[in-house]
Amino acid sequence: MPLYLDIHEVGEATPEEIAEIHLADVAKQGKYNVEYRKYWLNEDRGKVFCLVEAPNAEAACCVHREAHGHVADKVIEVDPDLAEGFLGGGEINAAGAVVFPGGGADARDPGIRTVIFTDIVGSTSLTQRLGDEAAMEFLHYHDHTVREALSACHGREVKHTGDGIMASFVSAASAVRCAAQIQRELAKGESPRKDHRLQARIGAAAGEPVEHGNDIFGTTVQLAARLCAHAEPEQILVSNVVAELCLGKQLAFRPLGQITLKGFDEPVHVHAVDWPNEAAI
Repeated sequence: MPLYLDIHEVGEATPEEIAEIHLADVAKQGKYNVEYRKYWLNEDRGKVFCLVEAPNAEAACCVHREAHGHVADKVIEVDPDLAEGFLGGGEINAAGAVVFPGGGADARDPGIRTVIFTDIVGSTSLTQRLGDEAAMEFLHYHDHTVREALSACHGREVKHTGDGIMASFVSAASAVRCAAQIQRELAKGESPRKDHRLQARIGAAAGEPVEHGNDIFGTTVQLAARLCAHAEPEQILVSNVVAELCLGKQLAFRPLGQITLKGFDEPVHVHAVDWPNEAAI
């Protein structure tokens, strides 16, 4: 059956009230062949994100309507693999709320994620100059380097983009540290061929599971991708939200001011990560 993410504006509802609402859904879901799997509560934004398996969106709404009357403000169908990649499996407390691993029942996951994109610089010219076989060696080297950093920094690979990797993090600081580790490893020059040092661009943005439109992480993903495309070789560009989420984390940023990015009506505040600085470790 299709998988949906429904979004509720819950204002100042308490975690206990949200838990009761979720359990009411569970009590009624069998009637409509629906399964409300779990939910993320973002108390700061007054929002709840519910992951539900249902024959269609209306069936999911029928459960809400009959159980408590709080119908979702928005319901979107999501790709199961993308949802898992972005949000992760996550531990669930007794009420069905997603919590941080090992954090206990009160360590609720608010659903905020930081997304990063990597992109190999000059991948097309690399193939033309060195041939397919050598280019694939460099791609494998890039992929290994990124995945090692993801493992060390608790990131989740969402998908391979052909010339790079898209990944998701619960922690913005972990995302920045991962990006810095990738650039430092590539800068060592330990690539498959000593006559060419592989370089990458990296972009990062943070946001809620659904920003707008019928796409999980719509604007957040688009912004991270645009920042990656705008970055210079060996540069890490992050959105202002990422920089703000990293306050007090001893990470070094250099403000670049407002930058106009393709597809965005307004200029975006951008920061560059000072990754060679030891503070970015």
